[in-house]
Amino acid sequence: MSLTELSAISRLYGADPDYVIAGGGNTSFKDDTTPVSKGTPGSKGTLWIKGSGVSLGEITPEGFVAMDRGKLAAIWQLSASTAGTPAEREAAVLAEMLAARKPGEEHKRPSVETLLHDLLPFAYVVHTHPSLVNGLGCSRDGEQSVRKLFGEEAVWIPISDPGFVLAALVKETFAKGGFFDGPAKKSVFFFLQNHGIFVGANTTDEIKSLYRTIMDTIGRNIKRFPDFGGALHGNVSDIAAGTDALPGLAEAAAELQKISGGAVVFARNNEFARLVESRAAFAPVSSAFTPDHIVYAGSDPLFIEKGENREKAWKAHTERTGRPPKIAALQGLGIFGLGASEKNAALAVELFTDAVKVAVYAESFGGPRFMTPEKIAFINNWEAEQYRAKQVR
Repeated sequence: MSLTELSAISRLYGADPDYVIAGGGNTSFKDDTTPVSKGTPGSKGTLWIKGSGVSLGEITPEGFVAMDRGKLAAIWQLSASTAGTPAEREAAVLAEMLAARKPGEEHKRPSVETLLHDLLPFAYVVHTHPSLVNGLGCSRDGEQSVRKLFGEEAVWIPISDPGFVLAALVKETFAKGGFFDGPAKKSVFFFLQNHGIFVGANTTDEIKSLYRTIMDTIGRNIKRFPDFGGALHGNVSDIAAGTDALPGLAEAAAELQKISGGAVVFARNNEFARLVESRAAFAPVSSAFTPDHIVYAGSDPLFIEKGENREKAWKAHTERTGRPPKIAALQGLGIFGLGASEKNAALAVELFTDAVKVAVYAESFGGPRFMTPEKIAFINNWEAEQYRAKQVR
């Protein structure tokens, strides 16, 4: 059964932190892959897409949403999909996507990337956010490096708002390249700047083969890997009581907990220690690389220098950004994840760690490149990402 295969390959990548962290990534299967003509999405059969907020690493067939492809195709004709403010546009598209659910699926919410999955004329589509891939996709020389490593086989998609705008950009890019014309393609993979990668094929074996090739090719061209040796991580009270306790750790954690009003998780390793030496050393990870980083670790990590008043630094940062930070870096000490619960705080550290990997890998491709302020603002204010963040308790 194809949904069984879809569940299996979803769990394969979803449970592997090298590919997916937290609620990132999405997968799909369609039962009719009639070739797309002249850039217009197909309108036959059913698309099964991962439900928003469902963990890819634990998904079962019930975690996918059955969508009417004819109704999805009609969304492209809506004037509302291209008019109004970004929030109004996405709200209109979401309403139409919800209306495209098959009977009995009304209690599920489809992934925000549903239209993009539907666009691709392949039975299986697997979208992930590997830190290795994002080291390439979040680098200054990303596009040129993709051309060098993969030639004409790969497609580069410039930075875009997720959702409808991204799907429209991919549709336009592929139509201009003649992708929808002529004989049906066997497979496709394309890199999204500051986002991740999409791989489409008609068998799960081909998906796996493409991913192996992609990851191996990038891996062979990485000049430096992050050094996470000497790690201290977890509950502050446990670390502070250990033989390797850091001077001032317990006091700093208690103060941050009081200031933030939530849970605190601490992390330090060789790579983090270098980053917190100074504000300049912290610069490569001082903003956001991808939407996942924003949703779970925030777009504005707080750096507090030695001797600086922590409460004043917190308040000034929050007033400037309009949001409390989810990551606080204390000079000479380490990284603190902050959240409403210990799970939230630990997830912030996990996503920050991923951002560090991306920054280090990007050194091999001209250096790291953050998302633009406009794209960061879009994610911070997008209802779909706020919904995704609320699924973590």
